[in-house]
Parts: sequence; C-alpha cells; structure tokens
Amino acid sequence: MAVHFNIPKSPQLHTYVASRFLGANFTSEASTVDDTKSPNVENMIRSVPGKIRKRMGYYEVGDFKAPIYGVHHMSTSGTWLIHAGKKLYDYTMPAGKYWVDDNGNKVVDEAKNKIVLITGDINDQLVYEGMAEHRSVSFQLAQSLVILDGESVKIYDGKTVKKITEVAYIPTISISKNPTGGGTDFEPINLLQPAFRDQFIVESKSTQGGYNPANIKSFQLTFGSLDPAEVKAWVLNADGNWIQKKEGTDFSVDRTLGKVTFLQAPGATPVSGEDNVKIEASRTVAGYADRINHCTIGAMFGVNGANDRLFVSGNEDHGVGVNGEMFSYINYDWFSAQYDPTYFADTNYSKLGSDASAIMGYSIINNYLAAHKDASESAQSILIREGDMVNSKPSFKLINTLQGAGAISRYCFGYLATEPVFLTSLGVYAVTAQDVTGEKYAQDRSYYLEGKLLKEPRLKDAFGYAWKDYFFLCINDHCYVLDGLQPMRTDNSRPYATRQYAGFYFTNIPANVMFEIETDLYFGSTNGKVYKFYSDDKNMLSYNDDGAPIKAVWETADISEDFFYKDKSYRFLSLRCMPEIASSVQVQAQRQGLWQVIKEDVSTLKYFSFQYFTFSKFTFSNNRTQKLASTKVRLKKLDHVRFRFVNDKLNEALGINDFAIEYTQSGNHKGD
Repeated sequence: MAVHFNIPKSPQLHTYVASRFLGANFTSEASTVDDTKSPNVENMIRSVPGKIRKRMGYYEVGDFKAPIYGVHHMSTSGTWLIHAGKKLYDYTMPAGKYWVDDNGNKVVDEAKNKIVLITGDINDQLVYEGMAEHRSVSFQLAQSLVILDGESVKIYDGKTVKKITEVAYIPTISISKNPTGGGTDFEPINLLQPAFRDQFIVESKSTQGGYNPANIKSFQLTFGSLDPAEVKAWVLNADGNWIQKKEGTDFSVDRTLGKVTFLQAPGATPVSGEDNVKIEASRTVAGYADRINHCTIGAMFGVNGANDRLFVSGNEDHGVGVNGEMFSYINYDWFSAQYDPTYFADTNYSKLGSDASAIMGYSIINNYLAAHKDASESAQSILIREGDMVNSKPSFKLINTLQGAGAISRYCFGYLATEPVFLTSLGVYAVTAQDVTGEKYAQDRSYYLEGKLLKEPRLKDAFGYAWKDYFFLCINDHCYVLDGLQPMRTDNSRPYATRQYAGFYFTNIPANVMFEIETDLYFGSTNGKVYKFYSDDKNMLSYNDDGAPIKAVWETADISEDFFYKDKSYRFLSLRCMPEIASSVQVQAQRQGLWQVIKEDVSTLKYFSFQYFTFSKFTFSNNRTQKLASTKVRLKKLDHVRFRFVNDKLNEALGINDFAIEYTQSGNHKGD
C-alpha cells in the first residue's frame, strides 16, 4: 500500500525595499514614521534628491583667540573682516602680499586677493579695536560697509574703520532765513550727530523802515542751548565763493540764545535771491545717537523695492526719559537717507505694532518689506510695508499684516527656495509672495525637525544661514538643515503649511556665525576659531571634523509591512552604497527594543586608488560602480524590526542608495 506524505510548502518570501531617503522625522513617534524618513539620522545629507551620504567635515583656517561675533564682506574692495571679541581684523591679503607658513611656503597666490590661513601674529591684521562683545551684522551701501554691533555703528570705507558718528552727514535744516529767524525748512536733523547748519539771506533792500544791510550783524539760529563745540560760519563773497570765518576772531556766539554776532556785517547778498551766510553749530539731544547706535538688526530697502536705504532696528533701550515720560524703542525702526548710511533723519522712523512686542528681523518679499515681531505680538506678527514717494519725500506705508507665530531669534532670517524663512518658538516658518496680499498665516516649514529642534535650550541665540539649496540653523553645537531641493506635501497635522522640506541634523558643529567665500562654506565659533568645510566629496580626507571622526547614522523607521500583526522572520539584508575610496558600514538591528550588531562591513564598499592610498584601508577592488553590503540575518518571530546603519570611522565616507530586507511571514504575533 502506497504511503503519501504531505510536504508543507516553503514559506512565501517577501521583500521590503527602501529607495528614497528624505531626511529626518524627529517629530512623529517612530512607529508612525514613513519609510522615506528616519527617526534617528545624524550627520547625513542629500547626495542627490532621494539619496544620502555622510556629510563632509571641516578644518581650522584661523584662530582669533576670542569669540567670533561676525564676519563681514565688502565686495568693492574684496575685503573680509572678522569680528572677534572687541577687535576687528582684516582677513584678506592685498595683492602683492602673502602669508608664509612654518616651512617658508606661500599660503596664497600673491596675485589674488583671497582669504588666507593666518599663521603669523593676528594683530598684524588688526584694523579696529573697540567692538562690542555682541553679535554683529553688516550692510554695504554707497561704497561703504556699515556694521551694527548694538553699541555703536561702525563704517568701513575699504581702508579704515570709524564710528559712524565721526563722519555723519551734517544737514542744512533751514534755508533763506532772515537774520532774525524764520526761513524755509530744508532737511531734518541727523540723529547720528548734533551738528546742523542754517543758511541766511541778507537782502539788499527791504520794505521795512530803516532797513540797512550794512548794520545787520546778528543772526538767530534755529536752536539755542548750543554745545561748547566750535561754531563755524561762512560768508558768500562777490565771486560766489564761501569764505570761512573764525569764532572769537570774526564773530562771537551766545550759546544759550543760539545767536551769532559778526564783528563786521556780512552785508547784502552778492547774488540776488541766494543765501550769503551759512552757520554750523551743534546741539546735542541726549539719546538721539543711541537710537541708531544701539540697533542690532537691519535690512536694505527703499522706494519701489530699491535697495538704496538702510533700515535698522533691534534697539532694546527703554526706561524713563528726561521729562519723566516712559519710553521703549523695541518696536521702532529707522531708515537712512538714499545712498547715505550716515544720515538718519529724526523724522524717518516707524512705530510698528504694540510696544509690548519687539521687532525681531526683516524679510524682503518682492517689492515689500516684512517686519517680524516677537511672540508677544498676538495679532500682527508680520507687518508688510511698501515704499513710495509722497510730496517728494519717501514714505513706507503699512499695507497688510499677517498672523502667526512670532520670531524668536534676531539672527535666523534667510531665504530658502526663493521664500524667506525665520525661526519661531514653533519651528522654522516662511512667508510666501501669495501671503503678502492675502489673509494667510505664515507657514511652517520644519515640521519633521521640530521634535528635536524645539527642545534645544536658548533657541533665541540660534543663528541661521542660507547656503546654496540649504538653510542651516545652528544652536548648541548642533546644526539643523532644511533642504530646499526636496520639498514635500505638508503633514496632515499642519493644515496651514502647503509643504515641508526634507531635514537633516548635524552634530559637532560649534558655529556661532557662517559665511560663504567663492561657494565654499565657513563658520566662526565661540572659541575664536574659523573653520572651513571641505568641498571635495571624493577625497577621503574630507571626512573629519578638524581631525576628529564623524559619526554618521541612518536609522530606518519600524518595518512591519501591511500585516503588522503577523510574525516575520528576517533572513537577508542588502545595502546598496556609492563606491568610495575608503568606506565601511556597521549594520545594527533592533529586536524587542534592544540593538545588536549584525554586520560590520569594512571591505566591500571601497575601491583602490593610488592617489589616496592608505595601507590600513587597502583593497584589491578597482570597481568604481555601486557596491553591495549584504548579509544573512536571523531575526525570528518579530512583528516589526528597525535597522541602523553607522559609519564612525576617521576619513571614511558612506553613501546610501537603496536598502532591502527579505523575510517570511507566518502566524499572528503573540506578543513579546
């Protein structure tokens, strides 16, 4: 009698494949993160959209022995200035000069004017001493670089740095004045300095009885209570030239009354209808100059969107005035004259929103200027202005206000994918051109990073910088990166955001400021050092942080597939990576909450190169195409699993293109 055996079928083999890697999701619980994102990613960045690689590191290019508070560039002179501690250094070499290193080699090409390694005494590069120990910002206008540090405004002309009050414009506040007063208002006084000018006309004749120009010696200025500073005067002669007169020799001054008396009458004007006496005096108003000097932020803007005036704000002065009145400047801003940053008229200011809320920064949106308020402003967090000419004078009227989260840091404003972004207590937000005339809120852009970002202490001290397609936000030696090339539809929990950006997270980035030179990215730190990021991703020496190894991590979300309640047995894993001269990967798996190493691949991901030969990383492979790191695994009866890929080796790269795992599926999971 024949015997029949029922041979069970082999379990059906299933495959999970991940081919798109779109950065972090630190906000969602790991079990809900989709398979394109990671609940734990560190020091990885986009290689091409959808693929990732280990970030490159950086190396020291200068040590200024004091915290780096600002880096400023003047394009017309090609000069880079470093604000370190209380000093300002010129960090560029003029043509024909060069630094020499310890071996006697030139550090830079003497024919070029580039940033250099400072290997000599940095005091040789000192251009100014007396900066505030505060973060500084700068703006270039009219062939000058204006630097705000919250203590006193500095101006750099390409050669020397001075306080702007030393070179500030002296306005002519009235013209065609009669010797006894009156006249026509011409220019407002300048907040930056106390000097002013009056111009007088002595007519040859008058309907007034007994009028004789030969007897007119006294001239009444617009203001009394003059400063002790020298009063200057000029008289127009018959040739049409202004002849300067000297106080004490040619005239006397009653400073209390503001009256100037000539020893010899200037006489009637030699040119009919033209002023023939010009007097310059000073009258200090307490606190006027500090309204501008104590500003910490600014923007370039003007009529019809032209970048021809400097707007400044960020003055935190408040208290009780000389007349007992309360004052606060936190919601004030001031703007300069066209093409003249040394002239801030006392009438050129705006008071924006509630005085309980400070102006935190600016964004330029098309032809509009957006002023961002802090979180204390509940109804008008962003105020939109446009510039126009009204009665031949510049006017910047408010055209709209937007609601939303208020800005939290004055130094986290930038532009990503053409839209302005800024930091709030809820994350990185953006304002689009469509929002300006509509009734929308500012829109969230950093949802996927906020689970970690918003837990950072001292967020108000964060620094933001836009570079290429990225927006970097640096705080507490960490760097959060938004990728402008990888926008995604909004998470359902953010209905007021049309999209989010892929986000990444860097550690060991002690950046206090960032700057870019010829597309290369640099940063300055609080320890006084300036670092430059490597730019050659094919050079294995690019993968260290000033000599220290970089730990790069990509962790998958929970993998449970459609039948999450079924037992799975994972059998085979494969990782497809970019070929590198030096690379390795450690594969870890999480089983029932515990991590274990299942693969340490130190050989298959690299290829041989004579140029970068290192004996400890030697391989016989000349294959420069994609590499596979594959291994058998024995992970049984799990309802889900998570994998982690790590490279923490010095001067090694890691680029991940695809990941796959094979598994079989059986009965229902009975619990751990």
